[in-house]
Amino acid sequence: MGITNILCQALQQHSQDLLNAMHLVSTTKSLIQKLRDDEWKRLLASVTSFCGQHEIDIPDLNACYTKARGRYRHQDEVLTTIEHYLRIDIFTVAIDFQLQELNSRFYELTTNLLPLSSALKSKDAFRSFKIRDICNLAENYYPQNFTKQEIHLLKHQLQHYELDVTKYLDFQNM
Repeated sequence: MGITNILCQALQQHSQDLLNAMHLVSTTKSLIQKLRDDEWKRLLASVTSFCGQHEIDIPDLNACYTKARGRYRHQDEVLTTIEHYLRIDIFTVAIDFQLQELNSRFYELTTNLLPLSSALKSKDAFRSFKIRDICNLAENYYPQNFTKQEIHLLKHQLQHYELDVTKYLDFQNM
């Protein structure tokens, strides 16, 4: 909840910069994945400490946990530990659901396209202009419109453009 809270708040702000929001989606996915892969023991220690401070009984996590796979308890019983059940069947499933939701709502191709397309916006007087991003946009999203030679030529044309614009902006600021 703490990891996704920042993203949720950012997405609810109407004035939020879309590029920043997409960056938050990407970092949120990474943090959730890190939580899933590396943070179980730390979370378990934190929960155990909380329970100890508030005199809440903690079950023996090494005790057997029996879960039925069929409709009736005696069908296909699987024996595992309580800790394994909590980690795999509860924690990991919840994390995977969160990641699946983020992936379905924020398709990777779209989140990659937004930063590249921001290089084309004229707002903020050329601050977001990046030759590499424009070339990547042309190469990865419009391959049928550009040959390799045209992409190479585009890079050089954009270098000329960048120099011309920065000279013009410097002249305007005098």
